[in-house]
Amino acid sequence: MDQQPLAFRMRPQHIDDIIGQEHLVNEGKILNRMIQAKRLVSMILFGPPGTGKTSLAFALARSLDIPVKKLNAVVDKKKDMEVVAEEAKMSGQVVLVLDEVHRLDKSKQDFLLPHIESNRVILIGSTTSNPYHSINPAIRSRCHLFELHRLTEEHMKTAVHRAAQDDEKGLGDQKIRLTDDALDHFALASNGDMRSALNGLELAVSSTPADESGIITITLDAAEECMQKKSFTHDKDGDAHYDVLSAFQKSIRGSDVDAALHYLGRLIEAGDLDSIERRMIVCAYEDIGLANPQAGPRAVAAADAAHRLGFPEARIPLANAIVELALSPKSNSAYKALDGALSDIRSGKSGDVPAHLKDTHYQGAKEMGRGITYQYPHHYTEGWVNQQYLPDALKNSHYYEPKNTGKFEQALKQVHDNIKTEKNNTR
Repeated sequence: MDQQPLAFRMRPQHIDDIIGQEHLVNEGKILNRMIQAKRLVSMILFGPPGTGKTSLAFALARSLDIPVKKLNAVVDKKKDMEVVAEEAKMSGQVVLVLDEVHRLDKSKQDFLLPHIESNRVILIGSTTSNPYHSINPAIRSRCHLFELHRLTEEHMKTAVHRAAQDDEKGLGDQKIRLTDDALDHFALASNGDMRSALNGLELAVSSTPADESGIITITLDAAEECMQKKSFTHDKDGDAHYDVLSAFQKSIRGSDVDAALHYLGRLIEAGDLDSIERRMIVCAYEDIGLANPQAGPRAVAAADAAHRLGFPEARIPLANAIVELALSPKSNSAYKALDGALSDIRSGKSGDVPAHLKDTHYQGAKEMGRGITYQYPHHYTEGWVNQQYLPDALKNSHYYEPKNTGKFEQALKQVHDNIKTEKNNTR
């Protein structure tokens, strides 16, 4: 029996075997173009765990029959890199697949740089971290950066089917029957991590006895046990899922933190990180807005952290963000004001820009009456001067109605009301 894990055995041998990452490997895309041109360059592959960074690196090297060596920036020493460089001198070129490339220390980096610059060593580094934040600029500037996306459920199903049917590297020498529910669960519970799905499949097959006909039937119960995750109660693409998403957003808007966390938990169990991130960010700007303006950037940061971490750790930044969003004061005044302005524009109420606001950065502008009476607000003590900004047709229009929620918008309301009073007094 082959002792190598199924996920290892199923690693692609050629770029055409890659599942997913169509934006990089499909016909006409950048990595495919490199293979067609028979010229690889050093690169950093970054993305969530299980998206096939190392597999893609090996497939690229093998597609061009270039010798390939794999090292880890944390575990392996400078001496190991020296061995790779010597082999590159003898063979002409070597692909160095370097895991955890963001952990490369200065001495190893300084050794590699001249070999990378000469293209004798083609570095293909892999990392789950953002290379712009974590990788030394000296290495980063010498490499192309390619982001790998989380694999979809369809990608996962393709990988599971391929592994179950492959006679040479997979489990095709056994009679395996996967129920539809089991296949769906492998695809969903792995949350885009192909290694996790294949590990679960291998465990399910090895631990399930064959029936009298020699057929190993993998049921949903077996898939749940081997993935150590229960099947969720609603279809990710069904109406119930959208009901949960709706309840999630409305619970945040309604400041019910317990309900918001409950629906967050259901969405986590469904593995729908993308929808969680979108709803979380839109809540921060639509429902909280100016009442707590820092909620927006923090929601984006939490979404980015969750995306990098993947489940189960992703639940931690998500929980922090949802508690803040649910308990923040709420205001939709900013986007409602914009909607009012858009409504006027779309109904044909716009008018010409007042002459004193028009561009003056060209010869002859003054002769055309552009900008002559414009008053520069910074020349006034209050940093504000009463002059017309809206077109004549809309000069009395009023869109923004500040709410008295949250200290930030309360401060904006005070400024807004003071300006409004000054305008009324000078009419």
